[in-house]
Amino acid sequence: MANRDGHRRFGNIRKRESGRFQIRYPGPDGRLRTGSTTYATRTDADRALTLIEAQIISGEWTDPERGKILLSDYAESWIKERPNLRPKTIEGYTWLRRRHIVPGLGGVAVGKLTPQMVRTWRADLLANGVSVSVTAKAYRLLRAILTTAVEEGKLLNLNPCRIKGADNEQTPERPIITVTQVFELADRMADRRFRALILLTTFASLG
Repeated sequence: MANRDGHRRFGNIRKRESGRFQIRYPGPDGRLRTGSTTYATRTDADRALTLIEAQIISGEWTDPERGKILLSDYAESWIKERPNLRPKTIEGYTWLRRRHIVPGLGGVAVGKLTPQMVRTWRADLLANGVSVSVTAKAYRLLRAILTTAVEEGKLLNLNPCRIKGADNEQTPERPIITVTQVFELADRMADRRFRALILLTTFASLG
């Protein structure tokens, strides 16, 4: 917000040679940050500073510099530094990270991750033949890692893992053939002995 003399009490705005406006502001630690985005008008830049100030006051601000760490590096550190993990769990997490998380998302900065990126990543895993169970395990690991990034690291405002049911490992039950369908199938068989064998086997399993 600007004072009466036109100067802001939080941050400042400068016009670049391109004609666009750039912001600078102090973080909670007092160090000046330069906005990574430029704005078409001074009004837009002013609104951006107002929003950042409100986020800092409420404790919801995330440091854009810290958010530049790649997911592959952050996930590796997360696994190594997570307390009380059993060796088998560490082995499983390491495998999921290397095999299923890093190839699709590892090169993305944590602060740049979006729900759409996560949805695309999950869809690609399933399309490439990764089972529902393994995909769910990879999704749960990614969600846990990014929960830490939000709550402890302040690298993100919100966790981008928001897919309902994506952590469910259960697959739809296979349909069970009915008695009527058994008879219809048997009627199509030319070999009567084979037909009788199918019927006996089916009724034995039903009983």
